[in-house]
Parts: sequence; structure tokens; C-alpha cells
Amino acid sequence: MNHQPFEDWLLNDKNLTSSEKRELDLHLRTCTNCTALSATGLALRSANVITPAAGFTVRFQQRLVAQKIAERRRKLWGVMVLILGGGSLLGWFAAPYLYAFVTAPVEWLTTIIGYVLFVVTSLQALTEVMAVLFRIVPDFVPPYMWMVLISALAGFGLLWTISIWRFSRRTPQGVSA
Repeated sequence: MNHQPFEDWLLNDKNLTSSEKRELDLHLRTCTNCTALSATGLALRSANVITPAAGFTVRFQQRLVAQKIAERRRKLWGVMVLILGGGSLLGWFAAPYLYAFVTAPVEWLTTIIGYVLFVVTSLQALTEVMAVLFRIVPDFVPPYMWMVLISALAGFGLLWTISIWRFSRRTPQGVSA
């Protein structure tokens, strides 16, 4: 048996239509769980509200302020321990490199210059290889393949443009306020 709509109707304090009230009454006659839930709701709604003891609100507010101060203090100490621990761990791992750099900076500088020169010469070699390929490849590919390739690229570009246009016109999905 599906209790969900009836439980929602019993737990939410909203006005029901006459057909919903009729369905709820019929269901309450046959379902003991929902009848108990309805009786509990009636008991809770009919209970008398007891006024708090004198000074309760003042004590509650003072305790709340003290708890907030203690929570701020705990968070501050936690952040300080995190920063100190992270800094010391970083220092522990970086100490050998810093020591080597301080004792022999010329070696580090020559290594860095060597890497920069390696990257520059590699890029030059790559550009030369690409230039050679761009000169040779067009002779191997027949003209109709270039037409097919350009048409495919144009089709993908059109598909991309249309999809962006469709997605930009779509209304946002999700919870509305």
C-alpha cells in the first residue's frame, strides 16, 4: 500500500481539497500506521504550550554566546595548527633543495639555463619538422580528400555553432525561488 501521499498530507499543515479529504478518510479507516500518525499529530497540536522558567531566555542566550566564543577559539587554534603543520612539512621537504641552492647557486643556474636552451632548441626542431611535413603532405593527399576534410571541418563548426545557440536559449533548470 502506498502511504506516501497520505503521510505528506498528515505531516504538512496545508488545506486539503474535498476529494483529498475523502481519500484520506477512506485510507485512515483501513491503515493503522496512518491512523496512528494522525492521532499523534492531533495530540501534538492539542498540547498546551508551557511557558519557560524565569530567566531561561537570558541563560540560553548567555550559553549560546559562550558556545560561539568557544567555537571561534577552536577554529582559530585549528587554523593555526594547520598552517604551522603545513609550513613545517613544506620546510622539511624543501630544506635539502634550499641548502643545495644556497651552497652552490652556480650549479642551479647552469641547470636552469640548460633546460631553457633544451626547450628552445626542441621547439625550433619541431617547427622545422612541421614545415617539412606541410610542404610534403599536400603532394601525397589527392584534392578530393582536401575537399572532404574541409567539408567535415565546416560541418563540425556548424554543428558546434548550432549547439551553442541551442544551449544558450535554454531556460535554466533547477530549483526556482
